[in-house]
Amino acid sequence: MDALKATGLCRSYGKGDLRTKVLDGFNFSLPPGAFEVLMGPSGSGKSTFLHIAAGLLAADAGAVEVGGADVTALGDGAAARFRRRHVGVVFQAFNLVDTLDVAANIELPVRLDRRIPDAARLDELLGKLGLAGKERRMPQELSGGERQRVAIARALYARPDVILADEPTGNLDVASAKSVRDMLRSIHEGEKSAILLVTHDPVVAAAANRVHFLKDGRIAASHDIPSHDPAEISRLYLEVYK
Repeated sequence: MDALKATGLCRSYGKGDLRTKVLDGFNFSLPPGAFEVLMGPSGSGKSTFLHIAAGLLAADAGAVEVGGADVTALGDGAAARFRRRHVGVVFQAFNLVDTLDVAANIELPVRLDRRIPDAARLDELLGKLGLAGKERRMPQELSGGERQRVAIARALYARPDVILADEPTGNLDVASAKSVRDMLRSIHEGEKSAILLVTHDPVVAAAANRVHFLKDGRIAASHDIPSHDPAEISRLYLEVYK
C-alpha cells in the first residue's frame, strides 16, 4: 500500500472564461518510507496538490489516499483529525502560534486531539533538531531557521505516515535553507515517515531520492537522483520546461 496516492485529481480556479485548470487528471504515488520531491514553476499546481493531500483544500474530482484512507472524502472536522494523526505538514511561513512556547507548539496537534503528550518524544525531537534547551522559548525569540525546525518537529511529533513539506526553505537565508535541507535528509534516515517535498530550488531538492516534474496539471517526468546533485536536477528541470 502506498503512503500517498493520487488518482485522477482535478482542481481549477476562477469562473467561466477565466477558469484555469491547475491539476488535470493528476496521478501520483509515494511509497512508504520514500523521500521524493515535486517540482515545477510557480502556478504549476504543486502546492495545490499538497494542500489537497493534507485535507486543507477540496478537489474538483479524483481522490487522494493516505495509508489507504481517502482524504478527499472527509469533511472538515474529520480531515483535521486525520491530519493530526497521519499527516505532518511543514509550511513555508512556519505557522507557529506566537503565544505558545516551543514545546507547546510541537505538542499542539496531540493536545488538540485530546491525547496525552509524550515527553520522551518531545525530548528526542528537541535533541535531533538542535532545539535542546529552547523548549520554553517563544517563536519571536528564535531565528527563522530555528522556527522552521520547530515546525518540522511539530510535523514529526505524532509519527505520521506522511510528511508534506511545502517550500519549507522559501523564507530562509541560504545558510539556514541548507541546514533545513540537511536536516530533512537526516530525518528521513531516522524516521519511518514518507516525505514529499515541494520546492523550486534544486539545492533543496537534492536532499530527496526521486524527483517529479509537474507540467500542464500532470507529472511530465520522474527521475531517481542517487547522486543528490543539484546540477543534475537543474539539467532535468530545463529539459522539461525548455
